[in-house]
This record gives sequence, C-alpha cells and structure tokens, in this order.
Amino acid sequence: MKRIYTVIIALLISVLILNSCKKDINPSTGTLNSFAALYVVKNAYKGADINLNAELLSGATTTGGVVIAGAESHNLPAGAFIIQNSSRGLSRGIVIDLGQETIPFVAGDSVLVDLTGATLRKVGGSMQLKGISASRITKITANNVIVPKSVSIGTLEASFDVYENTLVKITADTKPLPATGDTYAGNKVLDDGSGSTIVLHTQAGAEFAANSMPASATYTGILTYGNENSGYGGVKQLRIRTIADVVNASGPIYPNWPESFESPDATIKPSYNMNTVAVPDNSINLKTGSWKLEQSILGNLNANRDRINAPGLQCIRMQQGLKVPAYLQMNFDLENGASKVTFWQGAYSTDVSSTFRLEYSTDSGLSWIAAGTDYKAATGGSKQETVTLNIKGKVRFRITKLGLGASSVPTVLNGRLCIEDIAIYSN
Repeated sequence: MKRIYTVIIALLISVLILNSCKKDINPSTGTLNSFAALYVVKNAYKGADINLNAELLSGATTTGGVVIAGAESHNLPAGAFIIQNSSRGLSRGIVIDLGQETIPFVAGDSVLVDLTGATLRKVGGSMQLKGISASRITKITANNVIVPKSVSIGTLEASFDVYENTLVKITADTKPLPATGDTYAGNKVLDDGSGSTIVLHTQAGAEFAANSMPASATYTGILTYGNENSGYGGVKQLRIRTIADVVNASGPIYPNWPESFESPDATIKPSYNMNTVAVPDNSINLKTGSWKLEQSILGNLNANRDRINAPGLQCIRMQQGLKVPAYLQMNFDLENGASKVTFWQGAYSTDVSSTFRLEYSTDSGLSWIAAGTDYKAATGGSKQETVTLNIKGKVRFRITKLGLGASSVPTVLNGRLCIEDIAIYSN
C-alpha cells in the first residue's frame, strides 16, 4: 500500500510540473494557440530588432485586430496602417509597415496577420511590424467599431507606451489660442489643464489640413511617436484620421481651470457634513474659488477607490445612501457664460452606481436649471462627460447627487460618487 501511495504522489507532482511549464493552450481544441494578442507580440521586444517565430510567441504564428487607421487617413507616414485588439483587459495597438505596397485596408476592417518571418522593430519610439506583405494579411470582416478610451493628457504622459497606437479621446484647448486663419496643418499643442500637453500633428496631405483650428474641442485620435516632419521619431503625438474625429468645438477654457481639487489638502474637509470656522456651511476655498461640498469630501485614498486622474492625488467623493441631495456647488460666478463643461465621474471603489445631474444658475445661485438629462455613475472606473451649452453672461454650476435613499439592489442604486477635473469653457 505504501508503494501505491508513493506512485500516486509522484504522478501528481509530474502533472503539476507539466502544467506549470506548458505553453498557451486553446481550450476548445487542446492544441497550442496559434494566435497571439498584440500585448504578447509587443512584450517580445527586448530593446533590439527581433525576428518573430513560434518559439518566441509560445507557439503562436498569427496576430490580428481591428484597423483603426488605414490608407484613407492620409495622416500617417506612407505605407503604414494601425491595428488594435484587446485581450485579458489589455488593449494594445501596433503599426504594420507595408513599405511601398498599396494598403488595401480601411478603418473598421478586422484582419488576421501571418507573423512568419516578420520583424518587430522600434522606429523612433514607434513599435512596428515590418517584413510583412499585404498577401499575408487576411481581411475577416468590415465595419467593426473600436470605442476610444477617454483619458486625460496627464494620464497619457504617465503611461504613453501603454496607449501608443491605440484610439483615445481627449478634450483640450489649443495653446496658444488660434489666430484667425490658423489651420490644423503642422504641429499644434493641446492642453487640458492636467499639467501635461501633447502635440496634435497633421500632415500637409491630410484632407482636413486646411480646416480652421478650434480654440477647444474633443479629439478622437491615435497616439504615436513622430517627428516634426510627419515621419516617425521620438515626439509624443496625437493624430486624428478625419475631421469627423473632432467634436464639441467651443470657446477656450477659463483661466485657472479645470478645477482639479488638489488644493487644499484632503484633511481640510474630512467629514461629509461640516460647519466650522475653517469650513463654514461645508464651503472651502479651492484654486478656482469657493465651493460648497455638502455631503461631499476631498477623497485621496487611491486611484482604485477614489477616481483620481494622474498626476493628481485628490478628487471629490460624495456620500451614499442619503434621502437628501448632496452638492458640489460653485459659490461664485463666471462672467463670460459657458459653451462647454467637461468632468470625470465614477462610482467609488466597488460601490453600486448612483444618479446625479449637472445644473447651472444665471442668478447667482437663487435658482438652478438642469443642463441636460441625469447621469448614472460609471462602475469599475471613470469616464469623462462633455456637455455643450450656449449660456451668455454670468453663470455658475453644481453637480447634484440625488437623494434616493439606501441602496437596495436592483431597485435603488445610491452608492458613493467621485467627481474629478471639472472644466468650464467660456462662450
């Protein structure tokens, strides 16, 4: 009997060793997976050109994704198109360089790429696949949609290589503000007030190069490393594909905005309801002016709980389960109206969602008007909201979290709400 136990234990150990050493297996067939996600392909790069093969990619010989910029863009270096895919929550993109070949793919095509003999190379800072001909790329379907990731420029600066060659969305001003006759052509600096900037590059041959440059807008585009003359290089750039990638054009952001809630320190407003000498009637002085934080605090735990944008360390956190509204409210007016408001929102930590609205007042806070429909707090992260307006004269804003009472899933959702980086644009 002892001998039998010994044999069984030995077999179990052998199975564990085999499982720990085995390569990626396709569970539907029990064979090595021939497809490598783009994050796997890019991770194979170790600082020098590398010729890809199945051994380097755990048995894989193909990759693929959705084309996010094809030949129709006219805003990429010649011979290049870009694909993006997501796997295990990791979205990555890469340039495929066909050299002198005509690019037969357009945005929205899903493609399968044979990697046999391909070279993974960095050109400037741009990660690229080279040595691939169009005949080794198979179009699978058309009209697929990649939803761009809304990010602040500060976040991009902190994690640029993660977002490189992927589709992102940013809302920003042109700095300096465009003069009459200024166009997209060349290099324009975009600034969203997060403490970082990025270059918007437009090649002379792009169809929209001669369009007038807006003072502020929301841009959907592709992040890449370029140079001053439309080639690849070491400059971090955003490139849009068509003029349809630009929406919500408006007047410029007010000076000293966005309100990022970074000052004063969170210890000044640690309780949801306060009325002290330092915090009279829940009001504190932030960098843009006096704000009322009723049933709200300055949150600064971490970005996985409080929805904080890099490089900042604080945001607003609004209380949960109340039967009365909570307010994040300006106690001052802006004199030149509003053409747009943007802000970031998300449910705190793992809390359920909640319902809130953006409101404005043109009579110094005596009455308030809803600026559109109600919002639901995003769960599992944060998202940016953009509201276009046409308000003349003085105006102030507030975010009102509705008092729906204690959460009772699924009928009542009233978790804690985080608000970050409110920006107001003059009219």
